[in-house]
Amino acid sequence: MMYINGQTLSHDRHFADHIVAEVPVQIYKDRQHSDIGFIEYYGKEFVKVNNHVYCRKEFTFVSRPGY
Repeated sequence: MMYINGQTLSHDRHFADHIVAEVPVQIYKDRQHSDIGFIEYYGKEFVKVNNHVYCRKEFTFVSRPGY
């Protein structure tokens, strides 16, 4: 897995890689920061971070290695 800081996650493989490697993600909605943390779970429609469930269609997930 090789992700750069700021890379947008969009495929299931991206989310799975971040869980396995314990790489944090930053979450945005309409360019506004919503949260940052580690992915606890993901599915086709949702991603769980910090005990909150985020809709993959409404939010943007960005890789933050080294954060």
